[in-house]
Amino acid sequence: MDRYVCIHGHFYQPPRENPWLEEIEVQDSAAPYHDWNERITAECYAPNSASRIVDGDRRILDIVSNYAKMSFNFGPTLLSWMEKASPDVYQAILDADRQSMEWRSGHGAALAQVYNHMIMPLASPRDKRTQVIWGIRDFEHRFGRFPEGMWLAETAVDLETLDVLAEQGIAFTILAPHQAAGYRRIGESNWTETNGASIDPSRAYLCPLPSGRSITLFFYDRLAQAVAFEKVLNDGEGFAQRLMEIQSDLRDWPQLLHIATDGETYGHHQTFGDMALAATFNHIESNNLAKLTNYGEYLELHPPDHEVRIHENTSWSCAHGVERWRSDCGCNSGGYPHWNQQWRGPLRAALDWLRDRLVTEFSRATSKLFKDPWLARNEYVQVILDRRAESVEKFIARHSVVPLTAEEIVTVVRLLEMQRHSLLMYTSCGWFFDELSGLETVQVIQYASRALQLGAGIIEQGTEQAFVEKLKSANSNIPEIGDGAWIYEHFVLPTRVDLNKVVAHFAFSSMFEEYEDQTKIFCYLIEKQGYLKLCSEEVCIAVGLVDAISVTTGESGRFTFGVVRFGSHDFKGGVTIFRDQSNFESMREAMVGIFDRGLYTELIGIMDTHFGTHSYSFNDLFKDEQRKILDSIITRTLDQFTESYKEMYEHCRPLMEFMREYSVPVPKTFLAAAGPALSEQLISTLTPEEPDVQAVKRIVEQIGKWNVEITTPHTEFFMRKLLENLMAALVRNPEDMKLIARLQTLMGLLQALPQAIAYWQVQNDYYRLAKNRYQEFLTKARNGDEDAVAWVKEFRQLGEMLYFNLGAIVPE
Repeated sequence: MDRYVCIHGHFYQPPRENPWLEEIEVQDSAAPYHDWNERITAECYAPNSASRIVDGDRRILDIVSNYAKMSFNFGPTLLSWMEKASPDVYQAILDADRQSMEWRSGHGAALAQVYNHMIMPLASPRDKRTQVIWGIRDFEHRFGRFPEGMWLAETAVDLETLDVLAEQGIAFTILAPHQAAGYRRIGESNWTETNGASIDPSRAYLCPLPSGRSITLFFYDRLAQAVAFEKVLNDGEGFAQRLMEIQSDLRDWPQLLHIATDGETYGHHQTFGDMALAATFNHIESNNLAKLTNYGEYLELHPPDHEVRIHENTSWSCAHGVERWRSDCGCNSGGYPHWNQQWRGPLRAALDWLRDRLVTEFSRATSKLFKDPWLARNEYVQVILDRRAESVEKFIARHSVVPLTAEEIVTVVRLLEMQRHSLLMYTSCGWFFDELSGLETVQVIQYASRALQLGAGIIEQGTEQAFVEKLKSANSNIPEIGDGAWIYEHFVLPTRVDLNKVVAHFAFSSMFEEYEDQTKIFCYLIEKQGYLKLCSEEVCIAVGLVDAISVTTGESGRFTFGVVRFGSHDFKGGVTIFRDQSNFESMREAMVGIFDRGLYTELIGIMDTHFGTHSYSFNDLFKDEQRKILDSIITRTLDQFTESYKEMYEHCRPLMEFMREYSVPVPKTFLAAAGPALSEQLISTLTPEEPDVQAVKRIVEQIGKWNVEITTPHTEFFMRKLLENLMAALVRNPEDMKLIARLQTLMGLLQALPQAIAYWQVQNDYYRLAKNRYQEFLTKARNGDEDAVAWVKEFRQLGEMLYFNLGAIVPE
C-alpha cells in the first residue's frame, strides 16, 4: 500500500511593530540581534531555506530548501516584516512554493493563514470573514496563486469558522486529532464517536457544514507532540524511522503519515532542527521509504471517503477548549506557577466592548460615504499591501458613493485603519502567556490605543476613558503594576506618536544626520520648507519649518521647531503648529542671534517663549534613534578607552611575559586591557586588501597565550562580513583567482582563532558557485586549460576549508 509523508510547519511570530511607526523597535532581549523577528530569522527561517545535509565527518553533502519538501504556512504579518527586513529569505520562501508545485503535481507547499492569528471561535462573524479574506488576499499577493488550504490560529475551530473557509473557496485545514468528535464512511448512517480517543490521522475527512457546504479536514498524528517537546530531532534518521512507525498494516488505503508543529521547532526551539528535518527528508527519499507530499496533492490523489464531525471551540494548545484566551483555565507557560490568569476575561471583555463601539461608529461615519462599509473593510487589505497614492485612489473610487474630498479621504482611511487595529488587538498571543504586563499583552492594548487615536474626533467622546475604566478589572500579578488602567497610562500612552512627536524626532536626529529635503521617518514623510543648523564645540541648535505627512492615513500638518543640544546628550526643544511666516522667522532670528553671541543658557528661554508647553527632550526620540545616538556617543568614548588599552597592553606586555615565564599570576587588569586591545589590532590588521599574514598570526598567538576573550558581536560581525563580501565578489567574478587566494588566506587565519564565525552565507554562495560554475571550469581543465586547472585546485581547497564534500555536490 502506498505511503505518503507530509510534515507541516506553522511559521509565525506575533506582530511586534510599534502600532504608530509600523516598524519593530529595538528589543534588547533579542541581543545580539535588533529584535526577535531578526533573531528567529537567523536561527530558523533562513536556515530552513538553505539547510545542510552532512556526512559522517560533518562535511556538507548538499544544501536544500526544507520549505520545498514540506507543507508550511507563514503568518501574513510576519511575511510583511520579512519582505522588507530579510528579502532574500522572503524570496526563498516564495521560490520554494513554486518548486513544490513542480514536484507535487501543481500543488504548492504553502498554505494561507487567518490574517493576524485571531482565535476564530471567539471572533465575531464579521471579523471571522475579514480574517479569512485578508489571509487569502495577502497569500495571493505574495505567492501569486489562490491558497488551497488555510491554517487556523492555534487550530482553534468552530463550525462557523469552517463555513467561512468553505464559503471563500478554501478546500482544507489541519486540526489536532482530539478535535474530531466522530466519523463515518460517506453514505453510511451511523457515526463512530471518538469518545476522547484520537481519530485515525492517515486519511482525509470531509466535514459537512450546516450551510450545506463542506470542507476537508486533516488531523495530524500525535507524533507531533514528541517532535515539539521531546528529543526526536536529535537524529534525522531516527525522526524518519518514527514517521515510518506510525503506519499500520491494518489500513487498506494509501496512508498519509503527517504531523504539524510550530515551524520554529526546526532551528529556534531546537538548535540544528532544520538539519534534522533536511536529513529526515533525505533519508526517506534516498531509501524510498515513502513519497513526500503535501496536503493539496494528497487530497487530489485520494479524496476523502469518510466524513467527520468536530468538537467545537477546541484548539491544539488548550486542554480546556479555547479558555486559554478568555479565562483562568490553568493553561500558561509555566514560568510563574504562583501567578493566576484571571486578567484574561476582563481584558477580552474590555476589548469586546471597544470593538462593538468602534463597529457602531464605523458604520455610522462611513454609511453615507461608502456603498458597503464592510465590503470596503474586507477589500482594504489591498491598500495595506500597496499604500501608494494610486492604490488608495483606486480603492476609494471603487467603494465611495460620490467623489470624496481630500479631507473625507483622510477620514475614511483613518476609520479603516481604526478597524485594522481593532482586528490586531485580538492577536492570540495577548492571552497566551502568564502576565497582563507581558510584552505580547501590552502590544494588543497598544493596538486598542492606536484604534482609539485614529477614531479621535470621529467616534463618541468619552470612549477612551470608558475603555480604560474597564481595564481596571484586569489585575496584574505584580503588585506595583496594579491593573490594566495603570498599564495603559504607564506602558501604552508614553508610546503614542502624533505628527508633533514625529517632527520632534526629526529635529533632534537632524543634529546627527544630514537629511534630504524629503525624508521618510518610519511611516511618515518630513518635507523641509526651511531649515538651519549651527554648531559649536559646546552647543548645537536647529530650527526648521517642515511638513509632516502620515504615509498610512494621509494626515498632514505644517510645523515649526527649535531644538538645542548641550554637550553630547542634553536635548531640549519645542514643536508647534505653524502659524505664520513672521512668527517662524522671529523665532529663528532670536535663536541664531543668541547662538552667535554665545549666550547659550538663554536659548531655553527663547524656546519657552515660542513653544510654551510644547517641549520635548531626548526621551521623545524613537527608541532606535535614541540607541543610535547613544551608541555613537559611547563609541567615541570607547574608542578613547581602546587607545588607552592598546597603550597599556603594549607598555606592560614585556613585563607580563617576564612574570608569566616565572609562573607569577598575571594581573587581571592587564588581561582586561588585552582583550579589547588585541581585538582592535586583529580588525585593523585584517582590513587591508592584502593583510599582513605574519602580523595576524602574531596577534592570534597572543590571544591564545593570554587566553583572552575576543567574542564581542562587533568582532565576529566584522570578520563574518569581510568573508561574506569577498565571497559575494567571487560570485560576481568567479575567474578572479586573487579573490580565491584572499579567501583562503582569511579562512586559514580565522580558523586559528578561538572565535566561532558563522559561515552560513559564505557557504551558500560557495554552493551556488559549485552548482553553477564548477563543472564549466572542470571541463576546461580536462581539456588542458592550465588556468582552469589552477582554478579547480584552488576552488576545491576553499571548499575543504568551508567544510564541503565537493565530490558529493558535483559528482565528477
